[in-house]
Amino acid sequence: MANTNTAGKPASGGLGRLFIRKSVEQMHAEHAQGELKKTLGPLNLIFLGIGCIIGTGIFVLTGRAAAEFAGPGIMISFVITGTLCALVALAYAELAAAIPVSGSAYSYSYASMGEIVAWIMGLLLVLEYGLAASTVAVGWSGYVVSFLADYGITIPAALTAAPGVEVTDHAGAVIGTGAMNLPALLAIGAVTALLVLGVSESATVNNVVVVIKVSVVIAFIVIGAPYVNPDNWSPLIPAQVPPPPEGSDMSLWGQIGDALWNVVTAQNTAQYGVGGLIAGAATIFFAYIGFEAVSTAGAESKNPSRDMPIGILGSLIVCTILYILTSAVLVGIVPYTMLNNPAPIALAVNEIGLPWFATLVKIGAIAGLSSVMLVLLYGQTRIFYTMARDGLIPSVFASVHKKFKTPWVNTILVGILAAGFAGFMSLDALANLTNVGTLAAFAIICITVLYLRFARPDMKRPFNMPLPVMIGVATLGALMCVFLLMSLMAHVPTRNFFLIYLGAGFLVYFAYGMWNSKLAKGQIVRGHEDVDPVR
Repeated sequence: MANTNTAGKPASGGLGRLFIRKSVEQMHAEHAQGELKKTLGPLNLIFLGIGCIIGTGIFVLTGRAAAEFAGPGIMISFVITGTLCALVALAYAELAAAIPVSGSAYSYSYASMGEIVAWIMGLLLVLEYGLAASTVAVGWSGYVVSFLADYGITIPAALTAAPGVEVTDHAGAVIGTGAMNLPALLAIGAVTALLVLGVSESATVNNVVVVIKVSVVIAFIVIGAPYVNPDNWSPLIPAQVPPPPEGSDMSLWGQIGDALWNVVTAQNTAQYGVGGLIAGAATIFFAYIGFEAVSTAGAESKNPSRDMPIGILGSLIVCTILYILTSAVLVGIVPYTMLNNPAPIALAVNEIGLPWFATLVKIGAIAGLSSVMLVLLYGQTRIFYTMARDGLIPSVFASVHKKFKTPWVNTILVGILAAGFAGFMSLDALANLTNVGTLAAFAIICITVLYLRFARPDMKRPFNMPLPVMIGVATLGALMCVFLLMSLMAHVPTRNFFLIYLGAGFLVYFAYGMWNSKLAKGQIVRGHEDVDPVR
């Protein structure tokens, strides 16, 4: 049978073949006849987002970003990144309500810019979800090791970090070098087993854990606020290190101009100053990853057109407020130069002489990071599930367990890969790669929502903004994503890994995905059956 697209017409040859698109109507048909259980309501979705957002970013990376880049200005960095995520969240909310299917940004790209862009998005989402889960597992390991040490239980240094990573004690002295991060490996394994059992069971566990960690964060803000020393907030933006060349324009607008130029030329490695705010914003961007994870649950939502925007925007608003308040208290208690610590919030609590609360913070962090791992791995498995149903990756990734109704083989394979990265890559390397993949994916999403506004103006959009507003929101969101992305690409190892990864991904597509695409063959996926499109 000749290759066809979703409209029943022959698929384009040559370069046109790479841009064949799946219709929104087809996605709705697949969603209606999917096998996954529809058990998630608006509160579950908000908790799903919060469960993913509040984690390594606030419990681990905030201290590093303040100490190395932004100083007390980390509060401004959170506002910059929160503004960017709000713009992207509005685009996600519109797409998630209009196309409530599994696959998140991958599915949205397939409906707008075509198969090759969807494949690229799938590659980026592996970094955003799969690699992010590994990143969180490393942060989880740090808090577990610290917590156990408080009670005299010591794990050998070689088993607590990736190969070549120095391991330090509470005083900051180097006590050894890592060979494998065993706690991180075990954490991924436990979360993988839970996800195999089922999403409703996982959601229940997630809801409980979210309550615990949000309570800890709020308690830190309330208990820590009276101990804030306003002198630690001054200067809000410390002077640039090293100082700029003599004769440089040191006015605010001059500093902003220099910072913008450094980002555009991929040289933004600034410590403090306005450039440091930007570098800090790029670093703590990881703290916001998760609000869009709600969009991967479209196929398991009870009323996605109403509930998905609530879940995406609700979780982002709650977490942004908590982040700004937490960072303000953190740098107000501990001088920012001392915050380059794997457990900065626990350090702040110790600083005010409340060791019992430091223990509680570590328990909350451990619980919180556990829920983040759960949501990220959940999102990654649903993306692979959708890609496998489309034929772009092997069908084993779409195999659903008869009893648990979950993509169990997919989940186990993803868990094994994530555990490998968690055990053998450093926190900084994992976080940088995750941020690069996510920022690139967000930029494509902003372009996607604009494309569909003009290409499919008749499409039903339960959640939308006036067209001029959406143009402004999506354009600004895409530009800010590219801006922070270029800041991160100044790190040579990150840039090299990312480019090699994309190159390998293209090879896989041209060797397998392109030849097995069900869309190119004119097939519609319904359950386990492949049927010809209605002509």
